[in-house]
Amino acid sequence: MARIEDVAAHAGVSAGTVSNVLNRPQAVAVKTRQRVLAAIAELGYLPNEAARSLAAGRSRTIGLIVPDVTNPFFADVTRGAEQIADQRDVVVMLYNSGESVEREQRYFGRLEIQRVQGVLVSPVRRADAAVDDLVRRGTPVVLLDRGTGRHGLCCVSVDDHTGGRLAAQHLVDQGHRRLAYAGGPLSVPQAAARLAGARQVAQSAGATVEVLETGAVSVAQGRAVGAAIAGRDPADRPRAVFCANDLLALGVLQAVTRRGLRVPGDLAIVGYDDIDYAAAAAVPLTSVRQPRAELGRVAADLLFEEIASAGQHRHRQVVFQPDLVVRQSSGA
Repeated sequence: MARIEDVAAHAGVSAGTVSNVLNRPQAVAVKTRQRVLAAIAELGYLPNEAARSLAAGRSRTIGLIVPDVTNPFFADVTRGAEQIADQRDVVVMLYNSGESVEREQRYFGRLEIQRVQGVLVSPVRRADAAVDDLVRRGTPVVLLDRGTGRHGLCCVSVDDHTGGRLAAQHLVDQGHRRLAYAGGPLSVPQAAARLAGARQVAQSAGATVEVLETGAVSVAQGRAVGAAIAGRDPADRPRAVFCANDLLALGVLQAVTRRGLRVPGDLAIVGYDDIDYAAAAAVPLTSVRQPRAELGRVAADLLFEEIASAGQHRHRQVVFQPDLVVRQSSGA
């Protein structure tokens, strides 16, 4: 394999100039840079990434920790973050916390050992001491799909209270007064905020919201909720259910239709996130849309801004507004 010294000799420059072309191209004259890049291409030189990271003090990577990599919502968020990282020739190291605080903290340690430039995280809980420790030791952190009441961190989130209000208002406008909310655990801030928004609308409209708390937001949990609803006496059933995400809603839809209930005739359903599967469901799903890829892009932009700021970064808290996408499942 060609060495950096071979490239330098071929281009007629020093090894230090080759290193600058690779790591600080703006510090090298354009003609010299072109000559070095031509030599790299001709010799097939591959930079030693480990050596580059050692010299720079940081690797050309950022970390991304999400609660569930199988959730299409987080797949789209990851895609958005990768788009920004790719523009900067930086690799995204993806970790799945599985909603476990212990795993999340273990991954913080791994990323710090890897000398990543920064970390994007959708934390299991609100930002805690583990995040504070990471920041204090010099690793920038941006909270993703989470808000924070503090000014020491950037965060990117969606107004979930408004999202819950949109879903409930739509169901109330369809004439429903017996609503259910499926989601959880309610210790998760988003789940609690969506419920609070729905309750606010229901109270104003003289409607009720029955809480069907779930241990997770998955299709399997949705099936369990749907089976429980379908198994009730018709007089005791809610007439509409608002689910904390689309995976739950799709599980409810599957379970109730298998048991002979009509959607939306017997049960109206609204989901949250508007993942691609929502429109493709057997009964197309009404859903509260979040700008999934944009969340990832903006969070990554904030992280790279902070990385480049040399301690002069002004932390920002970006909050997107959701909107309702109406389809057949809600009866409109």
